[in-house]
Order: sequence, then C-alpha cells, then structure tokens
Amino acid sequence: MKIKKKTFDIFNLSFLDIISCGFGAVVLLVLISNTSENTSQAKKVEVESLFGQVITLKNRIDDLASKIDQQTKKNDDQIAEWGNLGRAAQTLSKNLAIKEKEEKKLAGDLQGLSLVQSTLQRISISPSTSTTTRDEEVGGIPVDSDYVIFIVDTSGSMQSIWARVSREILNVLSIHPKVIGFQILNDMGKPLISGYGGRWIPDTPQRRKSVMKIFTSWADASNSSPVEGIEKALRQYAKPGQSTAIYVFGDDYTGSSYDPVIDRITKKNRRRQNGQLLAKIHGVGFLSKHSTKRFAILMRELTKRNGGTFIALPL
Repeated sequence: MKIKKKTFDIFNLSFLDIISCGFGAVVLLVLISNTSENTSQAKKVEVESLFGQVITLKNRIDDLASKIDQQTKKNDDQIAEWGNLGRAAQTLSKNLAIKEKEEKKLAGDLQGLSLVQSTLQRISISPSTSTTTRDEEVGGIPVDSDYVIFIVDTSGSMQSIWARVSREILNVLSIHPKVIGFQILNDMGKPLISGYGGRWIPDTPQRRKSVMKIFTSWADASNSSPVEGIEKALRQYAKPGQSTAIYVFGDDYTGSSYDPVIDRITKKNRRRQNGQLLAKIHGVGFLSKHSTKRFAILMRELTKRNGGTFIALPL
C-alpha cells in the first residue's frame, strides 16, 4: 500500500500563535519602558554627583586617618622623651646629692688650709736666721719640730701629679723655717739619697735646693701603702728627746686593714717608760686619677692618735 507524504506548512496556526505572543511581548515592553531622556539624564547627573561626594569623603577620611597616625606617633615620641627626661632628672638629682655630700666632707677636710696658704705666702722658702721666732702652729699643723721626715708615695698615680707634690714639700719645709735635719723616704721606706740612709740631711738653703732638684726626677717602685715607710722612720730616725715630725704624702692606701695598722704604728710611736710620742705624724692627701678614700680614712685616725693633722688638698 502506498503511503502518502504529508506536506509541511510553515504558516500554520501554531506558528502564528508564537508570532503573536512575541509581538505582544515587544509591545508590552515598549509600553512599560521609560523613554524619557530628560529623566534618565537627571538621574545620571545625580548618580555622578553622589559618586563624586563619596570619593571626596573617602579622600578626607584617608587624610584624617593619616593625620591621626602622625599625631599618635608624635605623642608616643613625646611620652618616650618625657620618660627619658624623668630618668635623667632622677639621675642628676642623685649625682647632685652625692656631690653636695662630697663637698661638705671636703670643706671639713680643708679647714685651716686657707690659713696655711696665706702663711706660706708670707714666709720665704729659704730658712730664716737663728734669730727668727718660729711659729708654734700654722693652720693646725705644729711647726716646732727640729727634724722633719717626708714619706712620699712614688706610685704611678702620684707620678702623674709629681710637680705638685714637689711644690707641697717645699711649702711644708717653708713653714719650718729652720730645722736641724730632714729626710725624704718613699712609702716603702727607701731614702731619696741612698748616701744619707739612716741619717739626717743637714738643713741649709743650698742643700734644700739640691735635694729638691733630685726629687723632681725621682721615680721608684711603690705599693701605695705608707705603713712600711712610717715604721722605718720610727725605727731609724725618731729618737727620745728630739722633736720629730713625719709628713705622709699620698693619694691611696692599698693595705687590707686599718685598725691593726693604726694600733701597731701608734704603739711603736710611744715610749715604753712614759707613753710620750716619739714623733708627730701628719698626713697630706692628694687627688689624682686613681685617688680613693682609703688614704684619708687611714691618715685621719693615725694623725689623730699621734698628735698630728690631716689635710686633704683640692684639685
């Protein structure tokens, strides 16, 4: 049986329905859409204005945030600086208190020094004639001794101020216008002039000059402890019945103790029969780069117990 082929018609009912629906949708879109160009332009301008304001506000916020960060950093730096200044002020206050304490102590040590210096200006370095009346005491230092012994620390710290040490020895000699003899030992007990070891150097103007010339270039080993020198001076030079003065020059004391040394020297300096002193022991303290308070501690008590005076010289 022969099958009949159906013919296909494009413009059938279903196709027309689809076309009608599509056309209707287009018409509906046209009707509901806003075709006003003025309205669209106004909204566009408004949006652009708002966007510009947002950008401006954002820039201002960023600028303010940057300024706040800078100010915060400055505040932190100022707080840190105030802390440093506060600590520095505390340190300065402590240092001032220490300096005031040291000055008060130094003022006590220097009592009578101005009187000594003014007296030295009135006295010639050369010894006076035998008719000159000798002062019994100058600035707290008795000057009535016929024999004078210098015990000088010859360590490196004293060598750095040696010119001043030499001047002070001349000053002490000058307040003793005339003595029978004198001697210079280092703190270990070694004499300046070995030929005069164990005996006195005669006191004449020429002898003083020549001895001080030798002294200015004297450099010898030293342990910065005057104990050995004092003991040797008492043993070899101080004798009963003669007036002797011992002057100890130094800037430090390296010994390990005070009381046993002071007791031992004081005992050796007294006669067994009546307890009288063989020699008056004086101390002259110098300030150098390596000065300590130990020399002053030792000599204050030692001079007090042995009829002498301790003077601490300023810089």
